[in-house]
Amino acid sequence: MHHDFEDIEIKSNAVELLEKALRSKRKKCMIGTGAMSDPYLHIENKLKLTRSCLELIDAYGYGLAIQTKSDLILRDLDLLKSINRKAKCVVQITMTTYDENLCQILEPNVSTTKRRAEVLNIMREEGIPTICWMTPILPYINDTEENIRGILDYCFSAKVYGILFWNVGVTLRDGDRQYFYQQLDKHFPGLKEKYIKTYGEAYEVISPNNKYLSGLVRTECLKRGIVCDPNQLFEYMHLYEDKQAGIQLSLFDM
Repeated sequence: MHHDFEDIEIKSNAVELLEKALRSKRKKCMIGTGAMSDPYLHIENKLKLTRSCLELIDAYGYGLAIQTKSDLILRDLDLLKSINRKAKCVVQITMTTYDENLCQILEPNVSTTKRRAEVLNIMREEGIPTICWMTPILPYINDTEENIRGILDYCFSAKVYGILFWNVGVTLRDGDRQYFYQQLDKHFPGLKEKYIKTYGEAYEVISPNNKYLSGLVRTECLKRGIVCDPNQLFEYMHLYEDKQAGIQLSLFDM
């Protein structure tokens, strides 16, 4: 990048592009957003591009799988409920850090984990299925049983449909790594050296507690009937349901 890390570019014609795409499709399907960039960045308060896109998805009768870390999604609860009545709306919330103080260090510009858990509970009350993304978990920072159990408790209380959980760790591409290490020096003095000694320039940075914590998540999810198999969860998010006609279509039928 040749700009500040926090800077973004705005796709000002996103709504027009989406409507063109929806009009051209022969069959309804699920629309996914939030994997590459949060649809509820702060500027969404002003631009309302996400809301305009949701209005189109609702009007055309498509399904939605949306991922965010922001409670701004509650602003659009009316549209999420409408989409879920006609098709299927799956709200995905990322939660990685149970301790509120640590959360504000790791994710200073978004809703805290406690607030995100409140969003999950509101979605449950409205009958909207939810999935928690419990990733990334950072080695030597929040890769503890106490942290994992705290997040699991939030998920169980909210009766989430599923939890997406991979290896306990983080991936560090070149560029990401330098920024990450700068933040370690700022907030966790001395930890950068431990990362370098342990992982070198590895892309996958896996926690020493990975095996135990991964087993813990699977065991606790199985006890409560919560889906934690990634393939099963992605299949669920890809499956379009026409509730008005009683039809289910896979992404691969499109």
